[in-house]
Amino acid sequence: MERANSTVVSEFVLLGLSSSQELQLFFFFFFSLLYGMIILGNLLIIITVTFDAHLHSPMYFLLGNLSFVDICQSSFATPKMIADFLNEHKTISFNGCIAQIFFIHLFTGGEMVLLVSMAYDRYVAICKPLHYVTIMNQNVCNALVLTSWAVGFVHTMSQLSFTVNLPFCGPNVVDSFFCDLPRVTKLACLDSYTIQILIVANSGILSLSTFFLLLISYIVILLTVRYKSSAAMAKAFSTLSAHIMVVILFFGPCIFIYVWPFTTYPVDKILAIFYTIFTPILNPIIYTLRNKDMKAAMRKLVTRNLKPKKISEISLMIRSSLY
Repeated sequence: MERANSTVVSEFVLLGLSSSQELQLFFFFFFSLLYGMIILGNLLIIITVTFDAHLHSPMYFLLGNLSFVDICQSSFATPKMIADFLNEHKTISFNGCIAQIFFIHLFTGGEMVLLVSMAYDRYVAICKPLHYVTIMNQNVCNALVLTSWAVGFVHTMSQLSFTVNLPFCGPNVVDSFFCDLPRVTKLACLDSYTIQILIVANSGILSLSTFFLLLISYIVILLTVRYKSSAAMAKAFSTLSAHIMVVILFFGPCIFIYVWPFTTYPVDKILAIFYTIFTPILNPIIYTLRNKDMKAAMRKLVTRNLKPKKISEISLMIRSSLY
């Protein structure tokens, strides 16, 4: 049966994060600030990596792509969530809801594979340094990025293949700030057990498999560095501990929500904030502020673009005062 004949729901009601007016006003300013920082921070990384010749290496190429994905991932629902804090009735059209499901799985699926690619890059750099240039050439880097988008696309299309045609004939209240797949499928007018099994088989396995691949790569790197100098071990551990923290904050909520979709908890929508908002703002901090080359490149970029402007402004002020 076609969706038009089995669905009477034309829009969904989003309950958001809180019903308190005071909290919603606080959330509006708080998340507006966070979203602005996400966009500016990740854009700065992309611009720095693009225009600084010293950063034209596989590691920074993958980092620039990660920043682009983070901008996309934080933008599929955050602007609407921020606007909804000022609206009494928080609704989203059926097509808008499907679009959110499409984009969240496209970007999160792609980011999972991209994080694995970055871990592989570090593995080659540390464990096979003599072959790094040969292994991590530009063609390989392009293939890794294209693979991440391909996996994300296949992942999200497989989710939509059974979501779009679900019959929604009455309940339309989603207890979240965006159309989260487990919560939306529970509103369908049929037994959702099979749908939940498909969610586990798709999102759950993807999350768990990429998470364990990342952990294995980090363990191999640490075991390799262990036989080198203590300074190398300390540097590797410092770098990987920060990466592992981001991975846990990103994968932990995904695994919790999508491996056990049979029961939804109030904390689920709080956990969803981690991989939609907090991770995109943590990535610039972890991967750039702890990196001396990135900090130096950003400092040079800012100095090069702002200093001439300041000098010209000062000269204009002097001229105006003289005349």
